[in-house]
Amino acid sequence: MEASENTIEATRQENVSRILDAAERLFKHYGYTKTNVADIARDLGMSPANIYRFFSSKADIHQALANRMLDGSYQMALANAKRPASATERLHDHVLQQHRLTLETMLDEKKVHEMVVIAIEQQWPVIQQHLDRLRLLIADLIREGIDAGEFREQNPLLAAENFMSCMVKLCHPMLIADCLLERQIGQPEDLVEFGLRALK
Repeated sequence: MEASENTIEATRQENVSRILDAAERLFKHYGYTKTNVADIARDLGMSPANIYRFFSSKADIHQALANRMLDGSYQMALANAKRPASATERLHDHVLQQHRLTLETMLDEKKVHEMVVIAIEQQWPVIQQHLDRLRLLIADLIREGIDAGEFREQNPLLAAENFMSCMVKLCHPMLIADCLLERQIGQPEDLVEFGLRALK
């Protein structure tokens, strides 16, 4: 019985992945607003009704895609946090990695940026959950830095909140897009160093 349930769940996950892969491909090519569930179904050679067995709407598919994209970002942050390096170095690299990821996956591909903007504007729970996970991860790094004598004694959660607020210009897709054309003296590394000095 259990083996049968595992097979059913594996098949379900395979179908979900196929739908998300097709949706992502079409969203990137045509844009989110120009792609509908019928287009995704046609691409997969199935009926729209079959898509609705796994997702209640196009927005539901979009949220699942956003969650998958953000989980990739979090896994990269987690791998960096586990490195055998100082808390200062890991925090520094964390921000620059997230900045680079945002530039490469959310801005270089304009259709992906469209999806991200919609997700942020509609305040989807997946965005807040992602930020909450990152906040806890950064708080742990700051706590390690305090214990190691790299940072001054302070509330790690509050420090993480403030640090993220300082770095938002480097990691928020809409702010990055708005700032790309500005002539700025400071580089991303300068802002990161400024934030790290505040922790010390």
